[in-house]
Amino acid sequence: MSDSLSASEYIHDNFKPSDRMAVLLRNRNTEEVIQRIATAEKIAAPDFQQWLKERNQAGFDIYIGMNTLKDGACSRTKRDITEIRHVYLDLDYGGSEALKAIHTSDDVPKPNFVLDTSPGKHQVVWKIEGTTPQEAEDLQQRMAHQFGADIAATDASRVLRLPGFSNRKYSVDCLVRVTKHADKTYNLRDFKVASGPEKAERPLEPRPVRSGGKRERLTQSEHDWAYAKRALARGDDPEEIMRRIVQFRAGEKHDPEYYARHTVAKAQAALEMRSGIVQSDDISPDEPERD
Repeated sequence: MSDSLSASEYIHDNFKPSDRMAVLLRNRNTEEVIQRIATAEKIAAPDFQQWLKERNQAGFDIYIGMNTLKDGACSRTKRDITEIRHVYLDLDYGGSEALKAIHTSDDVPKPNFVLDTSPGKHQVVWKIEGTTPQEAEDLQQRMAHQFGADIAATDASRVLRLPGFSNRKYSVDCLVRVTKHADKTYNLRDFKVASGPEKAERPLEPRPVRSGGKRERLTQSEHDWAYAKRALARGDDPEEIMRRIVQFRAGEKHDPEYYARHTVAKAQAALEMRSGIVQSDDISPDEPERD
């Protein structure tokens, strides 16, 4: 790994001087939020960086949008994005293990940057080109589901931490550091997890061939059940697994919290039964969910 880049170096490495970017400042104690939209050149300039430093010392966390905004845009929504420059993951719970899995995976290329936002928590950034906002979000959702990242942090207008400033979220401040791992700018073909239809239409995993030679397909519930079993088996916290499922299924389920808790409970029971702790009939992952 290289030495940590400064905020200005990080901005210059990721954006053209004329790119219009959003910078977000948030004070968790006062609930004050400040957003500024300016060119990358202006944001990286000493006077703007000094202002950010002063705001950070006053209790604000500092974030930057990772995709460029249209000329005249006054807000930071997906409609305001003019070009996708990056895809990213937010590794919160189990971040160190997830980061190791990313570095050793054949499904994703080497990240361009890794931000250490606090002990054991990371944000991973890839440069990308030729991608639409919807394609970028679909890719990020797939990667988040595969590596156990925060599924809620996959929108194209997301802001990430700006390195060189303190993380003020916790009782003890932590300097956000970034290390560079690659120079290449990627495209969708470099991400194997991106192949196939979008989230709402993604292919379901095939079931094993049963009697008669007919191969059935996993339902959505069985897909989530299998994910929960894998996550539990590698030691993930059940509450964190439930949170991920709730985030991933928000808008698809009448009561996503009940659905997530029910799915994780069935996965736990199945793992216990496999290990001989529980003796019971086969547990169906398709038990009707509560209205």
